[in-house]
Amino acid sequence: MIKEIIINSTLNEERIAITEDGRLAELFIELPEKERSIGNIYLGKVTKIIEGINAAFVNIGQNQDAFLHFSDIDSQLDNIITDDEDEELYEKQKQRKAAKLASNGRNPVAVDPNKIKYSKAKIQEQARKPRKQNNPRINIEQGQNIIVQIVREAYSSKGVKVTTRIGIPGRYVVLMPFDDVIGISKKISSLRERRRLRQLARNSLPAGQGCIIRTAAQKINEHELLKDWDSLEKIWNEIELKVKKAKEPTLLYQDLPIATSIVRDLMNKDISKVTIDSKKLYKEITNYLKWASPAHVDKITLYNDSKPIFEHFSIEKQLEQTYKRKVRLPSGGTIVVDQAEAMVVIDVNSGKAISEKVQEKNALQTNLEALKEIARQIRLRDIGGIILVDFIDMKKLPYRKKVYTAMRTELIKDRAKTIAYPLSQLNLMQITRQRVNQNISEKLSESCPMCQGTGKVISKSVLTTAIERWLKNFRANSREFRLILHVHPNLAEFLSEGTISKLSRMMIKYFVKIKLQQSNHIRIDEFKFYSVRQEKDITQEFLN
Repeated sequence: MIKEIIINSTLNEERIAITEDGRLAELFIELPEKERSIGNIYLGKVTKIIEGINAAFVNIGQNQDAFLHFSDIDSQLDNIITDDEDEELYEKQKQRKAAKLASNGRNPVAVDPNKIKYSKAKIQEQARKPRKQNNPRINIEQGQNIIVQIVREAYSSKGVKVTTRIGIPGRYVVLMPFDDVIGISKKISSLRERRRLRQLARNSLPAGQGCIIRTAAQKINEHELLKDWDSLEKIWNEIELKVKKAKEPTLLYQDLPIATSIVRDLMNKDISKVTIDSKKLYKEITNYLKWASPAHVDKITLYNDSKPIFEHFSIEKQLEQTYKRKVRLPSGGTIVVDQAEAMVVIDVNSGKAISEKVQEKNALQTNLEALKEIARQIRLRDIGGIILVDFIDMKKLPYRKKVYTAMRTELIKDRAKTIAYPLSQLNLMQITRQRVNQNISEKLSESCPMCQGTGKVISKSVLTTAIERWLKNFRANSREFRLILHVHPNLAEFLSEGTISKLSRMMIKYFVKIKLQQSNHIRIDEFKFYSVRQEKDITQEFLN
């Protein structure tokens, strides 16, 4: 698979596209009013502790308090292997090799079967043990100053989510100043390499500090690793100085700009090329890689063509799908993506009339096509939380299992932690995906001021009935006979149509003269009555 990073920079936004074999796979967007805050470190003050939900709210100097759940102190260890786990895996591998050699008669080593069983039991026991929690979060009190780091952006009405386990990312290492654990990325499969890296970390880190060694550190020499550690230590020392001087909640550390941070995190042998259309960004990223990873500098290219970069790489057309509710499939079927308050619901439709004899096979084929597009759209739109997929009905259990297996295979490509559950009897699949950033829809759109995000407004007939109820109440409680009615042009046309219009009928029925005025400044689902005699808005006075 050929992976490329394409970066488009304008005055108002930066867009970073990641393509796989020329097809858009992931998209990152940063707007001036919605700057990325993931990874930023703050000195905050605990404003409220809610024992019932095991959480606290922390003032970090923003408009809304940050949310700190006590379980977040262990969130950084999801994708690493800790010391004890690594040693157990190493011992287990040694015993297997010894057992295999002994069974082949090539090595006179006596293998104790009980020892191997004990090793397995010990590994299972270790997996059940809670990991060590050495963190300043313990026993926090209201009003206490605390250092926190943002792990999830604000979305909807929810504020940012923070953790007290601080991690400062570098090219090869994530420095963890409050934890003495040394973790290794699970993607580094060689036990020998993990031991080498762990030994380097033990020899280099100050007492009481820990780190996570990233996948990019594999086969990197000691000099490069030490250079990365030293730079992270300097950042932490600067943070400590800021903490000593700070008297109120404040920003202590801001992560690299989005384009540079993505290159830092993703640049490896799988990335064949990085193309940038901004001279400023090109210089920044090139200088960073010259310092952090000189071997990859040659992959950076400055785009100088007059044609927009996203059009040149055929990304703009693909981007249109991220804004659409309905996405078409090659066989003619469609998937429909709807955002609810607590989840995202995706419906799979066949889009064609099919006979009963081939219904199951056609349903399977459409579902297999759909799941590939669904997995891609989830990554592309950066959808987080609960995702419910309604596949086309399949009665055969083997077909449902095939769809489940194929979906799990597709989701392996996703860098976010994603879990898919087997299809139910109703052919529903539940997917949970780690929410970190705002999804693309939240970043690029706002709720409609007319429908408040529902997608629907009150019908003209219902609104006309509301006007008639208002008039009935007005006639019963007022002796005035002249009114001015302000409505949206869409409703004005509806009230005026016909030989004897609806408005004329209401004037005759309630014995009142109404002058109709239309305005684009009034909401489509709203009306306002003005008194000619009083020269004021009297709408609220006669509402039921």
